[in-house]
Amino acid sequence: MTARATIDSLDTLVRVRGTEVERLQTALAKKEATCARYQASVDRLTALAEGSGPSGQPGAMRPLSPALAMNCGNYKQAVFALAETHRTDLQLHEADMAVAQKSLAQAWTRRELLGKVLEQHEAAYARAVERTQRKREDEIATQSWLAKNG
Repeated sequence: MTARATIDSLDTLVRVRGTEVERLQTALAKKEATCARYQASVDRLTALAEGSGPSGQPGAMRPLSPALAMNCGNYKQAVFALAETHRTDLQLHEADMAVAQKSLAQAWTRRELLGKVLEQHEAAYARAVERTQRKREDEIATQSWLAKNG
């Protein structure tokens, strides 16, 4: 494989790795948005349950009926249970985000390493081309000098 072909192959790999990094960044951003929605949902559910007041509290002027107290208690219990389910889902989602962040970091590192290898090959190729050009110029200068002095 020629040096130019190696450079072209490495360049393709770097672009593929760059695309992978972009894809993982997009996926992570979506996960972060989902996490924010879960957190907002948990906050709203908690506020909703706490805002309903104590289930056995009587009204301002009249006592709370047992049926109404039971209904309020069941409501609060259901809302707290839903909030707890959302908290569990949020924790699972945060764990998934941690894995996604690790994958993104690894992909970024792979891309950077390939980028460094590509830079090294390009620099070596540029030096080889420059060396060849200097040799050619030296040979022309030598032939010119020999033609004048020979």
